[in-house]
Amino acid sequence: MPAPLDVLHSTFGYASFRGRQEEVIDRVMAGAHTLAVMPTGAGKSLTYQVPALCRRGTGLVISPLIALMHDQVRSAEAAGIRAAALTSADDNRDETLSRFRSGDLDLLYVAPERASTEGFQRLIDRAAPLALFAIDEAHCVSEWGHDFRPDYRLLRPLLDAHPEVPRLALTATADRHTRADILAQLGIPEDGLILAGFDRPNIRYAISPRDGLPRQLARLVAEVEGPGIVYAPSRDATERIAAALTASGRPARAYHAGLDPAVRAANQRAFVASEDMVMAATIAFGMGIDKPDVRFVAHAGLPKSIEAYYQETGRAGRDGDPAVAHLFWGAEDFARARRRIEVETPEDRRPGERQRLNALAALVESGSCRRAILLRHFGEDPPPACGNCDNCLNPPTAADATETARKLLSAAFRTEMRYGLGHLTDVLAGRDNEKVRSLGHDRLSVFGIASADDLTLIKPVARALMARDALRADEYGGLSFGPAARPILKGEERVDVVLPPKRERRRRDRGGGSVEEHPHDPLFEALRAVRRDLARDQGVPPYVIFHDATLREMAALKPRTRGALGTIAGVGAKKLEAYGDAFLDAIRQFA
Repeated sequence: MPAPLDVLHSTFGYASFRGRQEEVIDRVMAGAHTLAVMPTGAGKSLTYQVPALCRRGTGLVISPLIALMHDQVRSAEAAGIRAAALTSADDNRDETLSRFRSGDLDLLYVAPERASTEGFQRLIDRAAPLALFAIDEAHCVSEWGHDFRPDYRLLRPLLDAHPEVPRLALTATADRHTRADILAQLGIPEDGLILAGFDRPNIRYAISPRDGLPRQLARLVAEVEGPGIVYAPSRDATERIAAALTASGRPARAYHAGLDPAVRAANQRAFVASEDMVMAATIAFGMGIDKPDVRFVAHAGLPKSIEAYYQETGRAGRDGDPAVAHLFWGAEDFARARRRIEVETPEDRRPGERQRLNALAALVESGSCRRAILLRHFGEDPPPACGNCDNCLNPPTAADATETARKLLSAAFRTEMRYGLGHLTDVLAGRDNEKVRSLGHDRLSVFGIASADDLTLIKPVARALMARDALRADEYGGLSFGPAARPILKGEERVDVVLPPKRERRRRDRGGGSVEEHPHDPLFEALRAVRRDLARDQGVPPYVIFHDATLREMAALKPRTRGALGTIAGVGAKKLEAYGDAFLDAIRQFA
C-alpha cells in the first residue's frame, strides 16, 4: 500500500502535512481510535482521506448533512478519489451499493440516521472490508455539545461490531467537558485525544452594538470583497437583508427553512459557485457547505453560545486567506435569550444554558482581546493580545459606570419596573414632559438626578446591565430587575462599560488586521477567469478546480511546463492532467 506522504503529494499536490495532521494519520494507519479536535480550515478531511487511500478497504464517513456530503464527494472526485454518498437525495443508490460491495470505493459518505440502522450494519457485513470509520462533526454525539443530535448516540453498536476498524472522530468545536463525553460515547481512549488548538489567526474578530444595522452591514460588505454570510435571527430578517444588499449592488440571496426547497437549493448552489455573493441566512445554513473562500461572516444578532459563534465564524477563511467575523448585537438579544431559556429549555438544562449566555455577555462587553477570550473558553492559554481583533487594533476606552448603573436601576425600581429605557432616561434627566407629569414621576427622588456624563452613558450601561442579567426586558420593553441587580445596588459589584473608539476610514481590504493584503495581480485575475470557465463547463464551484492560494503561487512562479506546474501546492496528478494545459496557456500569455 502507498505511504501517506506519497499519497499527499500525488493526489493532493502538497509536499508536507500541516499542524498535527500527520500525528492523526499515523494513529489511524496503526489502527488506533482517535478524537481529533482541529480548527476549521486545518485540513480535517485529509486525516481520513489519506488513510482511506493507504489502507485496505473503504473509508466510511459519517456526516450530518446531505449537502455537505455532496460537496465533499465532488471535491474528492476532482482529486481522483473514488467517492460516493448514500443518501435519500441520490438516484444512483444501486450503483453505489454495487461499488461498495465490490470494493470499488475509497470513501462512502452516509448520515448517522442511516449508519445506525440494522439494515446498514448487515450491508457492511456483506461488503468489502472497511479501512476506517470517520465520524465528522463529532460534537453532535455529546449532550454537552452545542449541536447535540441523538442519532449520533446510536452509532456505538456499529463501531463496536468492528473493533478492528480504526474510528476517527473529528470536530472543530468542543470544550473540555464535550471532549470527555465524545471519548466516552464513541469508545475512544483518553490517550487518543489529539488537540490541535482552536486559533484561526487569519480571522479578524470584531463585535459592535447594533446602531443602524443596514448601514453597518452595508459598510462591512463594501469594505470586504468576496463571498460572505450574514446570519440573521429570523426568516423575515434574512429576506430584508438580502434585498437591501442587492439594492446596494452586491449580489445577495436569502436562505431559511420557510423557502420552497427548490428555491433554497438553488440559492445555495448559486452561493457555492459564486466569487462575490452574500448569503443572508438563518443558522440552518453553513454547516452543510464546504466553501473555503468565504471572506466574511457577520451576525446580525446574538448567536446561541460561544461554541456556536466559533463554529459559525469558522466558515470564514477556510482557505487560510484573510477573513472577517463581525458580530452586531443588542441588549434585546439577551432579553429574548433569557426568556427563551426560562420558557423553552428543560429545567435540568437551564443552568448550563444560563452559563453559556453569561459567557457570551463577557465576550461582547469586553474591552480586551476577543481571540484571547475565545481561546481561554476552550481551555487554551493564549497571549493577552492577538493584534487581529477590533480591541487589539483599535483599543476602546473603559469607563467606571457603577454610579450611572445604580441610578438607572433605582429609576427602574421607583417606577415600579414597568417602563422602558426611553422613559427612564426622561425621568433621570428631569425632563418635564406630559408622560412624566401624568404618571407623577416628576415627584420621584430619582427625577433629575442624572448628570450630563450619566446621560451619555445610559445606553451602554443599559446594554451592559441586560447582558449580565441585572436588567430584564419584558416583551413590551419594560425593564425590571434580574438576579445580578442586587450586588450592584448594594455597592458590592462594579460596572465597567466599553466605549467604542471613533471609527476611522479604512481602505478596502480582504480581511485586514495582521494578515498582509494581496495586491492586485493581472495574471492572478486571468487565472481566476480560466478557473471560472472550467468550473462552469464542469458544473462545479471554482474552488473545486483550485483554491486561490494555488492560483497565487502559479502567478508568482509562472511555471512553463507541466512538471513545474506539478510542484505547486494543491496541484495533484489528476488535476494536473485535467486542467494543467489551460492554466499553462494563460501563464504563457503573460511571459
